[in-house]
Amino acid sequence: MRRFGVLVLAGLVAACGSSSKEQVLAPCPRVTILADGADITRYRPGAPPDLAAMLVDGRIAGVGVTCDYVRGGGVEVKVAAIMDVERGPATRGNRAEFPWFLAVTSGDDSQLVERKEALLTVNFEGNQTRTRVTTAPESIIFPAGRNPAFYRVRISFALNAEELDRNRRRGPR
Repeated sequence: MRRFGVLVLAGLVAACGSSSKEQVLAPCPRVTILADGADITRYRPGAPPDLAAMLVDGRIAGVGVTCDYVRGGGVEVKVAAIMDVERGPATRGNRAEFPWFLAVTSGDDSQLVERKEALLTVNFEGNQTRTRVTTAPESIIFPAGRNPAFYRVRISFALNAEELDRNRRRGPR
């Protein structure tokens, strides 16, 4: 009889530590910054690429990602870019714009699934020329049956051909 009481007590203690509603984490895709597009330097149109003609300069310093289940069994992935940005001497006023995008690809990068364009507008205060900002999160919905862990999300500034070539010649900063 005593042995039965110990087993019942042990079972009750074990039940107290567990919950019938254990939190299940949503799967996330692999999120990376494209090396060739991690930097942007824009110059006044028609001017030589030097400091006096620089409009904006920026670097994608990191990313913030959250993944949560949504109704219907899908997963919402929210991606925010962390950027170090600078207003150049050729910028008129205290406002600068930084175009960027995120691209969802298949896990082996063989197929572009979705591309979202975004524009970060930074209002510099007073004579401030540099700051670190986090963009508003961009949302990607993976419907039920599509596992985000089998996809990749790439983040990059939206560069023109000349800017991309300059980044590739210079290499990563």
